[in-house]
Amino acid sequence: MKLITAIIKPFKQEDVREALSEIGIAGVTVTEVKGFGRQKGHTELYRGAEYVVDFLPKVKMEIVVADDIADQAIETIINAANTGKIGDGKIFVSNIEQVIRIRTGEVGEEAI
Repeated sequence: MKLITAIIKPFKQEDVREALSEIGIAGVTVTEVKGFGRQKGHTELYRGAEYVVDFLPKVKMEIVVADDIADQAIETIINAANTGKIGDGKIFVSNIEQVIRIRTGEVGEEAI
């Protein structure tokens, strides 16, 4: 099993969720986060004063999937989140050793 963590632009969240639903992935955990990468921050004007915004708002989506659909899920996220502009985000893929559904006690891929 794989944990796919995608850091994307906030306005792309619904597009990614819908695209994942279309390929049969129903479970997604979403967190509003802030950060920066190569994009750095940007300067804004507020009440006549300039200030630097170092951390930009992003959305972190976490999805646990079976190994056999991980590549399809990653491609789906890339296609749905891509704007072609700086700051589109990143995807991290990690191995998951065990999943347990608390309510039923199911383990492994049945628990996803």
